[in-house]
Amino acid sequence: MERGSDAILATERYGSQERWSYRLKDGRMEREREGEERRGTAASLMSVFKSVFLPQGYPESVSEDYIQYQFWDTVQAFSSSLSGTLATQASLRGVGVGDREATVAAATITWILRDGTGMLGRILFAWVKGSKLDCDAKKWRLFADVLNDFAMFIEIVAPAFPACFTLIICIAGVFKSLVGVAGGATRAALTVHQARRDNMADVSAKDGSQETLVNMAGLLVSLLLIPVVTDNSVLTFALFFLFTSLHLFANYWAVRSVIMETLNQARLSILTHQYLLDGRVLTPALANHREPVFPEFSSSVPVRLGVRLGEVVDSPEELQLALKNNDNRYLIGVKQGAVCVCLGRGVSVQEEVRSVFQVQCLRAVLSSHCPLGGAVGALRESWTQADARDLWGLVSESHKRIDRIFPAFFTGLKEAGWQTDRTLLDWDEWRADWGKKTD
Repeated sequence: MERGSDAILATERYGSQERWSYRLKDGRMEREREGEERRGTAASLMSVFKSVFLPQGYPESVSEDYIQYQFWDTVQAFSSSLSGTLATQASLRGVGVGDREATVAAATITWILRDGTGMLGRILFAWVKGSKLDCDAKKWRLFADVLNDFAMFIEIVAPAFPACFTLIICIAGVFKSLVGVAGGATRAALTVHQARRDNMADVSAKDGSQETLVNMAGLLVSLLLIPVVTDNSVLTFALFFLFTSLHLFANYWAVRSVIMETLNQARLSILTHQYLLDGRVLTPALANHREPVFPEFSSSVPVRLGVRLGEVVDSPEELQLALKNNDNRYLIGVKQGAVCVCLGRGVSVQEEVRSVFQVQCLRAVLSSHCPLGGAVGALRESWTQADARDLWGLVSESHKRIDRIFPAFFTGLKEAGWQTDRTLLDWDEWRADWGKKTD
């Protein structure tokens, strides 16, 4: 290569954001940024902003739904910050700030009682619902934000009831403690989903930076807001409901924007029903858009996963019935109107998915209002023609039919982009061993 030529010797890039080239100029190798002549001050500031508030390697290092979720999360955090300011002002007024007759001891006792009841609530909620938060992160994320708004509303109205102020504040403290557990746990679950390069710590840290920036903006607005709303209850309530409405709206769209590729019970149910209808396996985007984000308080046929063996079979005869036509490491039984699954030790992820797929088919058969054709329609027809009380016969027949349709369904899951090496199904920890079926 001749001296003084402008030939490119090598190129490099920093993620997908920056590209550099090494050129030979006057016998020396010089490094230049591609497009540097078009790079202005605004672009430089944007680059600094991204490096401070976005994970390293963005957008390749995070999930595709990251930026949409973070946008709505920012909106909800800002509105929640303003609502929290109004609630804090009401709480301080309730404990006697500005009242000459109020004592420091009384205010301190109120605050201690509020924090103490909140701590107990946090422990109890984590004990009762801790294992459910991973499985339905979207629902519990939205639940936490709705409960947080309700707790702040209680704090705002508490000063109007001075005789019950301490009790009301303690109730609000319990609600906020539940919010802390559910919100923090589900945020961690969503962070695991967003981190695509084992960079959960970086994603979590940058999320914290974003939230801190939003809270700083909320504090500045609050400084202007407090003098306006002080001693004006009507304006306080009007602004609170405005900010709360914005908060709930943003939270709803935040959880709706999340597209998780891991199977939980709700998403697998949606996939199963669609597959039984027309043989299609929905993509993660389509299934997530159909996933309910509000708690469902009723179910025509309840499902219980990972139960004790005694909740599936009551006798050696029932054990043999449960093993009929069943070569899997799980047992299914219909007890007291619920479909129960007992797992054997060493069960694979594929068998876990298969068992819930089979459970959804059984639920469709047992639910007369669910008009499904294909294998489930044939299973329902054969069961109706036989003794409708023979639930073990239904389970046995379902094993044979699932043997024929599940392999294609599981292959379709992989092709559609679903994770099939792990699940978020709501399994309890019971595992059992049973003898081999006798012919």
